[in-house]
Amino acid sequence: MIDIKLIREHSDLVQKNCTRRGYPVDIAGLLKLDTEARQLTQEIEELRAERNRLSKLCAADPSARERVKVLKVDLGKKENALNALSEKINKTMIRLPNLLAPDVPDGLDDTANLEIRKVGNIRKFDFPIRDHQDLGERLDILDIARGAKVAQAGFYYWKGKGAILAQSLYFWVQRLLIDRGFTMFMTPCLAKERTLFGTGYLPFFADQTYNITGEDLALIGTSEQTLVGYHADDVLEADELPLKYTAFTPCFRTEAGSYGRASRGIFRVHQFHKVEQIVFCRPEESVKWHEFCLENEELILQKLNIPYHVVNVCVGDLGAPGYKKYDIEAWFPAFGVYREVTSNTNLTEFQSRRLNIRFKDGNERKFVHTISATAATDRLLIAIMENYQQPDGSIVIPEALRDLCGFDIISPVKK
Repeated sequence: MIDIKLIREHSDLVQKNCTRRGYPVDIAGLLKLDTEARQLTQEIEELRAERNRLSKLCAADPSARERVKVLKVDLGKKENALNALSEKINKTMIRLPNLLAPDVPDGLDDTANLEIRKVGNIRKFDFPIRDHQDLGERLDILDIARGAKVAQAGFYYWKGKGAILAQSLYFWVQRLLIDRGFTMFMTPCLAKERTLFGTGYLPFFADQTYNITGEDLALIGTSEQTLVGYHADDVLEADELPLKYTAFTPCFRTEAGSYGRASRGIFRVHQFHKVEQIVFCRPEESVKWHEFCLENEELILQKLNIPYHVVNVCVGDLGAPGYKKYDIEAWFPAFGVYREVTSNTNLTEFQSRRLNIRFKDGNERKFVHTISATAATDRLLIAIMENYQQPDGSIVIPEALRDLCGFDIISPVKK
């Protein structure tokens, strides 16, 4: 959420930001409502002061009692009017997108994301390349058909050595983050509406959320929601910052409107698994910690020897809560392109204002900045499968994971 003071002082900046981000918000109309609300608030305060003054005279002055009765009626009307105004203002405020970093590139979709760097050598194959679905089915480690039978399309099973590889990857990534100063969590897999609103998933991504009928609960789309929500209404100590949290959870998203976009396999699904990085920091340090989380993401891919590139995400591909976002896209041989495996967003104080997360800075209380960054998902697993495939359809295990897996290769099942 944006500070109303910023809107009052820099209305043109906020209007241009909304227009650039494709959010049709009438900032002038919002400020008009704000002016009316402030005027009405002043009138209410004056009436309350007068009511309090007269109340002290009621015992000795009957006319004061009559005046207090009239004031109560006037106060009730003005308070109702102020509540109605405040609701209108809030409906607009909660739909304002965050401001953008100066270097966010223009563009309508991910094709306009700006490449920053390429890392790693793309392997040249001298045999027909199989995609992860073909590899997984031949090796009997990934079962998409039974996932659809038990649930529906967009759900799947890791099994056997595939499940071991998955668990090994996620454990290894969490250990790496712990060594980098993160505190490990196991979080709920459901969250209240306020938590989803506070993290910006409502109202901006409402169509991606699985709601629980009859409950103020929804399945989480990421542990960002539960990790950031952990500190709702807290006042943190400045010397505690930054707080660096990580969690591994299943994640649930409807992926409404996404099918048809490279839907083969498990690249775009309803349930997946993810290790998340969350940072709470001082405002002046959020750029630093945004880059730190990117370093972690790159370190993971480098240790796994997966070719990738880093992109600065353009306006049209950047969600409303984000100030700036990096994506890492790994090389997928079967697609013949780089595709997103991690995202890393500096959200500045967008979430902390909505969830009232502050820190003590001397005699002041200020809003923290938050960073949300992926460390690993199932997409990284399928990148491993495709990049480490062999002519016979086997998959060599990356060296970094071999001790945890307990094997060096997943070979086709002998029949």
